[in-house]
Parts: sequence; C-alpha cells; structure tokens
Amino acid sequence: MIMERKRMDCPALPPGWKKEEVIRKSGLSAGKSDVYYYSPKGKKFRSKPQLSRYLGNTVDLACFDFRTGKMMPSKLQKNKQRLRNENFSLSKGKPDLNTALPIRQTASIFKQPVTKVVNHPSNKVKTDLQRATEQPRQLFWEKRLEGLRSSDITQEVLRTMELPRGLQSVGPDTTDETLLSAIASALHMSSAPITGQTSTAAEKNPAIWLNTSQPLCKAFIVTDEDIREQEEKVHQARKSLEEALMADGLARAAELTRDAGSEGKASA
Repeated sequence: MIMERKRMDCPALPPGWKKEEVIRKSGLSAGKSDVYYYSPKGKKFRSKPQLSRYLGNTVDLACFDFRTGKMMPSKLQKNKQRLRNENFSLSKGKPDLNTALPIRQTASIFKQPVTKVVNHPSNKVKTDLQRATEQPRQLFWEKRLEGLRSSDITQEVLRTMELPRGLQSVGPDTTDETLLSAIASALHMSSAPITGQTSTAAEKNPAIWLNTSQPLCKAFIVTDEDIREQEEKVHQARKSLEEALMADGLARAAELTRDAGSEGKASA
C-alpha cells in the first residue's frame, strides 16, 4: 500500500512534540488518513487516551482535537452539554439499584466501569423525602475556622467581638470563637430565624440530636435591653465613621490647597 507521510510541529502540545498524518494513496481506503503523535524522545501515540495517560496532569487535553492537533473550546462545550443531557435523561428514569453499573470518571476523555458490591440486595431502601432534597451537612464544620484571625493592612490582628453572656455553646470542645463563627455563618447562609438548639437532647449528645440548620449554641432569647444596647453600638460606630470621613475630607482639601500653592509659586 502506497502512503504519504506528513510530519509537522504541534503547537498545542509541549515543545518538541510532532504530529504525523499518514495519507493512504491506494487500496479500498485510498484518500483516508491516520494521525499519530511523537514525543520529543520519539515515542509514538496512536490515540488520545494513550496521549492523555502519558502526559497526565501536565497538559489539559479536554478540548484537544486528536485529528487536527488543535485546542477546540467549542468541542469541550459540546461534551458538557451532552453530559448534562445524559444526566437529565437518567434523572427522569428510575434505574434498578441492584443492576445499575456505576461509572468512574477516570479522565475527561474516556470512562471505565467499576465493580459495584451490594451486601443486602433483598433489603428495601426507605426513601426520606427531606434528605433526598437537601444536601448533607457536616457536623461541627465551624471548628475548621478555629485559629483563623482577621488582620488589617498592617498585619495587626483585629479585636474580636464579645458575645452576650446568654449565649452558651453546644458541642465537643467548642470555644467562644467557634460559637461566633457558627452564628455568623448561620446569619449569612440562612434566612430562617436563629434560635439555637431548641432540643434539650442536643446538649446531652449533640452528635445525634444536633439541628444542622442552627448554630452550635443553646436556645436563647433576645430581650429588649439587648436590642437597645446593639442600637447604641451601631449609633456609636456610625458616628465614629462620620468623624473619620470628615477628617479625611478636610485633610484631602488641605493637601489640594498646598499643591495648588506650590504650583502657583513655581509658575511665578
């Protein structure tokens, strides 16, 4: 069989990589071509999976077109759209959990089946509608924020807030800093009222009876006195901010006046 070989550089791959296109000149497959790639050391690759396994994480081949040797972002978008359509079609159906074969996504270009082991296939799984719609939450995840300190532009650690005496933490080895992080996260992530752990069972065994939608503290009540104290703190903070802005404005005006005077003397 007569074949024509064309070897050229491949800019989409690291320096030294070559792309070879072999065009068949005779036979039933005349006119068709095969594409190969050669590493700087001369190793030959016949398919994109081989190339991906060899390069590993050094080059992202998700949108690499093996035939043209170019990066094609549009191809990646089509693959994402196809995966979304497949996931949507699977979500509409109800596959048999005992026979459905899971797929491990070992790379962005090909899939490999894995073994599924079912210990008790005769058991019937009772579905919990609430857990099916909600994402699982990790218990005591606020403790991961322990040890973090906020600082200003000069790297000086800022003074932490002081919590009211009525707030008491719930959970293993919780501190005031963990409790502050939990309350701040609950206020930021949820629009529901913050009441704390209303169940007394959470105090005995928080690992079982903890309400993950509430912060790590016992139930508390906000009194009118607490509200008035907070309003006074906000008023003082706004007053301090107003004074700081006025002082900054006066300083800028004085600086502009000095600059204008300096320029006038220089021109004279």
